[in-house]
Formats: sequence, C-alpha cells, structure tokens
Amino acid sequence: MTLAVVILAAGQGTRMKSKTQKILHEVGGKPMVQHVFDAAESIADLPPVVVVGRGEKGVGALFGNRAAYVVQQEQLGTGHATQMARPILNGKADQVLVTYGDMPLLRASTMQRLANEQQAAGAAVALLSILGDPGSSFGRVIRDADGKVTEIVEVAEARQRPNSKELLAVRELNVGVYCFDGDWLWDNIGRLPKRQARSGQEYYLTDMIEAAVTQGQDVVALSIDDADECLGAGTRSELALVEKVFRHRANRHWLNHGVTLVDPDSIYIDQDVIIGKDTIIWPGSYIQGTSVIGQDCIVGPNTIIRQAHLGDGCIVEQAQVENTSLAEGTHVRPFTWINGDES
Repeated sequence: MTLAVVILAAGQGTRMKSKTQKILHEVGGKPMVQHVFDAAESIADLPPVVVVGRGEKGVGALFGNRAAYVVQQEQLGTGHATQMARPILNGKADQVLVTYGDMPLLRASTMQRLANEQQAAGAAVALLSILGDPGSSFGRVIRDADGKVTEIVEVAEARQRPNSKELLAVRELNVGVYCFDGDWLWDNIGRLPKRQARSGQEYYLTDMIEAAVTQGQDVVALSIDDADECLGAGTRSELALVEKVFRHRANRHWLNHGVTLVDPDSIYIDQDVIIGKDTIIWPGSYIQGTSVIGQDCIVGPNTIIRQAHLGDGCIVEQAQVENTSLAEGTHVRPFTWINGDES
C-alpha cells in the first residue's frame, strides 16, 4: 500500500492578526507547519503534498524539494483545497491522508494508526475522532444502532434539526483529519456540493462522509484518547495553549529519561533538544533549537542554552550560551554570555 499525505496550508489565518502566515508562527521551537510536515514525511511513501495559497513563498523556503506543492488560487474550502492535489496523486497512492498545517501536536503515530484503520477496514474513509465536551464547536460523529458512522453533523446544522438536543449531546467529535481510499477519493471529490460559508460558498471535505455512506461505502472512525493532538492554533491565545502542551510533552519525556527538572512548570525545552542522564535543570531555564546537553550537567537557574553543545559535566549558571560547543567539565559563571557566532 502506498500512502500519501496532503497538508492543507493555504489559509492566511487572519485571526492571528499578523503579517506572518499563521502556519509559519513558531511553537515548540519551530514553525507550526514544520511539526506537521515532519510527522507526515516520516510515515508517507511519497513526498508530502502541501497545498499553499496564491503567492505564498514561506512554506516553500522551509521544505524545498522535500515536498510537492500545489496552489489553491481561491479560498473555496477544505474540499476544494484537497482537490488541488488530484493531478499529483491520482493513480499514485492507494491511501491519501489529509491533515492541516495548523495542527502541530498531531503525532506521526496517530496518522499511521488512522491509515492502518482505513486499510484494515477497506473503508472509503477513516476519520479521526475524540470524545469531548458537548459544548464543543467540533462536528458530531453520528453512528447508527450497529455503531457504524452514518454522517458528520456540524453544530450550526445540528441546531436547525428537530432532534438538535440529541445531536448536540453526542460526545464523539470530528477532528477533521481523514484517510481516504485513493481511487475513491479522486473519483468523488469533484462532485462535492457548494455550501454557504461566512466568506461565500465553499466545498467542505466533511461532505465526503455523506457521499461514501450514500454509495454504501464503509466509513470508520478512530477515536483517540489524547485530545491535545487535535488542538489547532488559529489565534495567539490558541498558540500559547499549544506551546504549553509542547512544553509539557518535552518535560514529561525528559523526566522519564533520567533528567531532573527542579520545577518543570518554569523550564522550557524545545522538541529537538537532546539531554543526557543525571543532568539537573533549574527553574527559569530555556534550552532551544537543536541543543545537546551531555550527562551530569547542571543548567540554571535562569539560563539560556541556544543551538549549543555542552559536554558531560558542564555547569552553566545564570548565563547564556549559544552557537558554540563547551568541552567536558566547563564551568560557565553567572552573568556570562558566550556566543560562538561572535567569537
């Protein structure tokens, strides 16, 4: 089975109130879309296809020839954006997984599980779901008496139905990440209906669920336990929340791998950092980029390590070390700034 991944990254993210495109804002030490791309690249059999907006150059600068690019000239919805990938992928991938450039917490392992679910079921579509709060704005995953997925009902639509209370009480929520049978996807995506949206009429990818059910095709849902994986970041507040989750993930990882964090809530460690056993990190410390900290080091308090390599047994207290390597046993005294780029 050949798996392709399509990353929808054409939206400008106006709610971010920024000159920078939403997906290029950094979180967890690198641009949002970089997390998504790295996860996709690790499981895909083909270069990930990134759907970008007209005139967009930042994403291409990030990934170069590691990705395939298609342009969505008009912002006509998720269904339309996905359709842009058809010329590249039609007939080349048995499975097509579609995700978003502003969901940086979604793990590669979860993407792979979704693809496995679609393959095992032989379904036209496998979708990702979570059990959440009935007050959520996510669409509801509706199942029949036998537990089969029959439709996705968006909140606005649910409120207009006679059984609105029953529908809104459903706790299984649609995350919006899908894995399709490739041939079925490209045979049907061109038939999506236009729906009214805030900015005009759009084509919604969720309507592929209804199309599959109407044809008697199977639709399956993979419900995951970690709701954090489903967080997007469309505003600065949401970006801060995602950053906090990344920090907790990283800190939990190192606590489980022999590193002492004296106060995890006040320590910031980027995702690509490496730390040796029995190192102690004190409060107010930031370890950034692709820094490597050896074993038996002491870092902090109030210290910044940025793009640096510390040998075993180094002590760096209330100092800043960046773009350099420190030999084993180096002691950097308080109020020192070492920058290899300026040496």
